Amino acid sequence: MLNAADMDALWITLRLATVSTMVLLALGTPLAWWLAHTRSPFKNTINALVALPLVLPPTVLGFYLLLALSPSGPVGQITQTLGGTTLAFSFAGLVIGSVIYSLPFVVHPLQDAFGRIGPRPMEVAATLGAGKVDRWFGVALPLARPGYITAAVFGFAHTLGEFGVVLMIGGNIPGETQVLSIAIYDHVETLQYGEAHLLAGLLLLLSFVLLLIVYTVNRRFRIT
Repeated sequence: MLNAADMDALWITLRLATVSTMVLLALGTPLAWWLAHTRSPFKNTINALVALPLVLPPTVLGFYLLLALSPSGPVGQITQTLGGTTLAFSFAGLVIGSVIYSLPFVVHPLQDAFGRIGPRPMEVAATLGAGKVDRWFGVALPLARPGYITAAVFGFAHTLGEFGVVLMIGGNIPGETQVLSIAIYDHVETLQYGEAHLLAGLLLLLSFVLLLIVYTVNRRFRIT
């Protein structure tokens, strides 16, 4: 059975994955739509920035985010000026780091989905008198549904296993910033392999179920 500290780590991890995924979908949708349709000369630059977390070591990204979010950093100074608390070593800081680190896992599936729609369905809807909002909710969104499912699951699952970024930004504060991946590391470091096996197996099972959902749902969409 999970002890109280491990239950806290599980709750923080699920909460972090849920909040981060919601923020990622909200921010990733307009960005992915723009990348799928723009002819801007800056498209490749933005694509490279979005994909940077795929190749950048997590500790490097976490280090620079820590500098930015710390009380002496530019973002930390702004939040303190506005009367807020420091973002470093807080749940809010974990969300910011997770959103940046998981951005390509959400933007890329959405960008591919929007690109596959093509201009024809939107043009047909426009000729029938549909406005921009109606075309978005009535045409683009339903056609991009498989991409949204993939993006949501990938973003959620990727956040579940984060280690380097969340450790650099949030540290290892039980009940506040300690997530499952860090709890596993703590158990291994103290030779508590039984507890580590339990948490690692839980993450393994959850990740497998999430991926199974993606492939099953996408297969059904292809069939229909």
